[in-house]
Parts: sequence; C-alpha cells; structure tokens
Amino acid sequence: MHPELDSFTVSIVRGGTSKGIFILESELPKQQPTRDNIILSIFGSPDIRQIDGLGGADSLTSKLAIIGPSTRADADVDYTFGQVSLTKAFIDYKGNCGNISSAVGAFAIENGLVRAIEPITKVRVHMVNTGRILLLSVPVIGNKARIEGDYKISGVPGSGAKVGIDWADCGGESTGKLLPSGKLIDHIEVDSVSYPVSVVDAGNITVFIAATSLGLSGIESPSEIEANKGLMTLIESIRGKVAQQLRLIDDWQLSAQEIPYAPFFSIVSPSATYTTRDGKSVAQSEIDIVSRLLFMQGVHKTHPVTGTVALGACCRIPGTIAHQALSGAAAKTDLIWIGHPSGRIEIESAVSCSGSEYRLAKSIVARTARIILKGEVYVRKSIVTAE
Repeated sequence: MHPELDSFTVSIVRGGTSKGIFILESELPKQQPTRDNIILSIFGSPDIRQIDGLGGADSLTSKLAIIGPSTRADADVDYTFGQVSLTKAFIDYKGNCGNISSAVGAFAIENGLVRAIEPITKVRVHMVNTGRILLLSVPVIGNKARIEGDYKISGVPGSGAKVGIDWADCGGESTGKLLPSGKLIDHIEVDSVSYPVSVVDAGNITVFIAATSLGLSGIESPSEIEANKGLMTLIESIRGKVAQQLRLIDDWQLSAQEIPYAPFFSIVSPSATYTTRDGKSVAQSEIDIVSRLLFMQGVHKTHPVTGTVALGACCRIPGTIAHQALSGAAAKTDLIWIGHPSGRIEIESAVSCSGSEYRLAKSIVARTARIILKGEVYVRKSIVTAE
C-alpha cells in the first residue's frame, strides 16, 4: 500500500434510474466527521465534475448507500442513504432514494448479508434515515441476484430482472402523518400571492402544485423549467416555506443550504401527449397524470421512486392537487401511470381513511438493478486520520 493512501472496498451500483456508491458499514469509521470526509473524497466532492473521485457529476449519480447487518429483529439489513452534494462538502442524510433502495437487496446478497433463495428472495430493509421497513422481492439465480429479464424502465437502456419494492410501511415516516398538516390543500404565500399545494409524507415528503398555478402547461422539459430563473426561485421559496411550516428548518430562506434534497417538489398536470428528452413520444392515452419533479434545486430527468410513492398516495386522496389532475380511468384501479421527462413509471397505490386520518395501504413500484463494479478506492491518509 502507498504510504500516503488508505483503501476502502466499494461497489458502483445502478438502482433504477440512479447510480450510487455502495459501501459496507464495517468499512467506515464510526466518527461522523471523519466518515463524511472519507465519503466526500470517494465521490470527489465538492466539485461539479467530481473529477478526483467516483461520482458521476450529476445529482442522479452522486448517491450513497451504507449497508450493514440489521440492528432490528424485524429486518435483514440496515440501509442508510446519503445524497452527496456536488457543490458543497455536505451529505444530506434526511431523505431517501427509492431507485437506490431497489439495489440494496442485490448488494446484500452479493456480500453475504442475506441468503439467496430461488426464485425470489425477500429482503426486509431497515431504512435508518426514516426508521421504516422496505420489502424487496429480488429475483435470484444460484446464490446471486438475477440480472437478465424482460422488465424495462424509462431512462435505462435494455431490460433486466424485475425487482418489486413494497413501500406500504412508509406513509408518514418523517412527520407521523400521510398529510402532515392535516389539510388536503395548504396555501403558501410568496410575494403576496397565495399558491395552493398539497403536501404528502410518503417515501419522501413531497410538495404538489398544479402546473397552471406556476403558469406552466406541465409538459415542459427539465431544461425549459431550469432556464426560468424566476420560476426556480419561486419554487424554492414555496418549498422552503412548506419545510418551515413542517418545522424541518427554522428559516425557509435557508432551505437550499440546509435541506437541499427533500422535501421534493412535484409540478402535476392532467395527462397529455409530449416528447421525452430523447425524442420519443408519450401519448396521452399511455399515462394518467404528468409530473415534473424537482430535487437538489434542479428538475429530475426521470422520476424518483420515493416521489412516485408520494404522488401515488396523493392521487388516492380526494380533494388534493394530484387527485384533481388524475385521469378518470386511473380512479377505477390501483394502477397509475405517471408521465415524466424520460417516459413513464407505474405504481400500484391505495390509501385507506379512518375519520380524518389517511394511511398508505398499498404502494408497489418495480425497478431493475445491477452491481456494475466492486473494487478498492484509494483515499488520502491525511483525510482518513484527520480529526
């Protein structure tokens, strides 16, 4: 070993439409400042190119999963998610990523934390960030997670083995309620203008607003939305004020600095025909609702699974912003097809109601995942030994 370097065993893993660095809990020191400095060095952050690390220079590929034996009797593994900033020495551990979550089972099987049982291995994942349980159904062959399959997802070339993700335990994980404010619609005032929004806590807390409230059609591309700096400032103001209202932060004006990842922000509109980022057509008849979702102060190029969980729940609560935009056909079945910038994503969702309290009764999403690389990453010893 080089006298100036230490090594850490990591894997680069694709989960759904995201890619992240997975590392065993045992590889990292317990001390949080040192641990975070090591992780930042592994990714090459802060640097928008992440040129000196393994990060992919994009919010969708700058994601972290720390996996270890479960600290709970009702789970197989512990999973801590981190969104690693490109621009600051900061890792946001307050949210979750459903796409990355879909690969936790494969990683756990590969590293001997879970015994593979054909044809489907059930993996109960304790999400340390939220304290909830996620149930993964992982296809296996031999003692490995299966890779080949015919399931396709928008935003990922080819096809793969279908991984089922059951989020039914994940309603109200951050605030204790599916509707944190207890209201179907909240009114958020910015510059003397009132904006109606619905806020749902499922997967990740997500703020929903009608595209028309922002002067949009709803089928704009990510680049079109991001190019409107005034609109982006307004969106962050609304998001920040919701976060302050929920007591996630003390000052809404610091939302981008203190909680850049979640709450998510979803701009919804009725189904419509539009062209995806790669020039393909999504027909109005193929989807039930359109969403353009923002996180990390940018527009998601596809649609996050946790945002899909939240949108599915919101669609099932009569009177909310998303429910108002949902097509009539989707109201008659649990299945919802959501149109996003790269195509569409499906979710089976159901919500039950007792009095004024709503509960997530069903929330099933499917993804594909695979481990791309496993190897040693080198970190400067001066970072590892720094106090």
